[in-house]
Amino acid sequence: MDQKIYLYNTATRNKEEFKSINDGKVGIYACGPTVYWDQHLGNMYAYLFVDILVRTFKYFGYEVKLVMNITDVGHLTSDADSGEDKMEKGAKREVLSVWDLAKKYEKQFFESEQLLNINRPDIVCPATKNIEVQIELLKLIEKKGFTYKLSDGIYFDTGKFPDYAKFANLKLDEIIDTDRDEVSKEKKNRSDFALWKFSRKDEKRQMEWDSPWGKGFPGWHLECTAMSVKNLGETFDIHTGGIDHIPVHHTNEIAQSYGAFGHQTANFWIHNAWVLGKGGVKMSKSLGNIFTAQELAEMGIEPLAYRYLFLTTHYRKGMEFSLEGLKTAQVAFDKLKNIAQELPEGGKIDEDYQNNFRKLIANDLAMPEVVALIWKLTKDESVKPEDKKATLLDFDKVLGLDLDKKITKEEIPEEIKDLVQKRLEARGNKEWAVADRLREEIEKKGYMVEDRGNDCKIKRIMLS
Repeated sequence: MDQKIYLYNTATRNKEEFKSINDGKVGIYACGPTVYWDQHLGNMYAYLFVDILVRTFKYFGYEVKLVMNITDVGHLTSDADSGEDKMEKGAKREVLSVWDLAKKYEKQFFESEQLLNINRPDIVCPATKNIEVQIELLKLIEKKGFTYKLSDGIYFDTGKFPDYAKFANLKLDEIIDTDRDEVSKEKKNRSDFALWKFSRKDEKRQMEWDSPWGKGFPGWHLECTAMSVKNLGETFDIHTGGIDHIPVHHTNEIAQSYGAFGHQTANFWIHNAWVLGKGGVKMSKSLGNIFTAQELAEMGIEPLAYRYLFLTTHYRKGMEFSLEGLKTAQVAFDKLKNIAQELPEGGKIDEDYQNNFRKLIANDLAMPEVVALIWKLTKDESVKPEDKKATLLDFDKVLGLDLDKKITKEEIPEEIKDLVQKRLEARGNKEWAVADRLREEIEKKGYMVEDRGNDCKIKRIMLS
């Protein structure tokens, strides 16, 4: 822990030296998924960032406690206080109970983490299993005089928090209120937000609870403050999330914390940027530029190639994603893994490279520079081969690319072998048109033939 770590703090808009509240320990709260749909590669960027952050602290000898929520109630389609509950909407879409929908997509999320070699959080807390904690927090905020009641719920009075606009540099007079007209007219301030929403009398919700204010469900923002404080204390080290959380969700969390405790809960607020589609367009199902980690595996793409691609970007800049870019990353990742596999055992970590590595990861997780350092190491003839391997595997404690795992040879299906054999015979008979047709057929089935004299090599390829 002699290495100073610097991280960009959204709260101050500066890169600051990290100093833990408790020596040698780090408490991190990460905003988790809303489990109403698949978590795609763009969503998973945030959790790759958190995983690298946690691995970095552990590399420097810290004991890390990572807490993550699972939003399975209360997240409305507007991200604020209007629209339908995403969970209830998802349940109708799939003709499932809300509870079964939550189980389905929580499972998909953790399978995605596993495929991307993201370590599971130390504590996972679904909102629905922490309703009482949220009610108790709301009671405290109410006792301090920061709430008022409207026709559809209990609201936080942002007018009583002088610094409400500070965190996100908001212009309060430009806030567009997304509430229904009748609710908007009732609000004291357009920026006020719901802490508890009442169940509507004209519809039956699957998820609702009794409370001192009436039957209903907690607002989306309430859960994160309640569960972070429950598991990490009123003041903890780091809160993470995507940049989309800054103007609404995290701003409201900070307001709640002020209302309940008189101060912010997190010392550092760290946000990752977005993943966009090719050309900077938004990722969406309609554009066909969204993929899950599971879909990558089905296409024959190693999900860890996406992890490698993530490492070539800086978490605060985000990236443009395309299958073409991922294919390039796959080639580089395969090459790196092959190099690591072929290097001999028994070496020691090169101190110069390790010192450079430590400085880079301690400088706000400078992963693109780390990737450049790794390739420099692989080509450095002044470093013994066995020392290269030891150094690469040391770096991999943070990278998480599983460079030490043996590459398993893929079994080629008999159907492909038969087509390849027919093609070899066609080439031998100089039936070039037949050979070309067979090559196309093989490629449509997800394999590539590399001709090598009278023989060939078969490789799995990525189908776009």
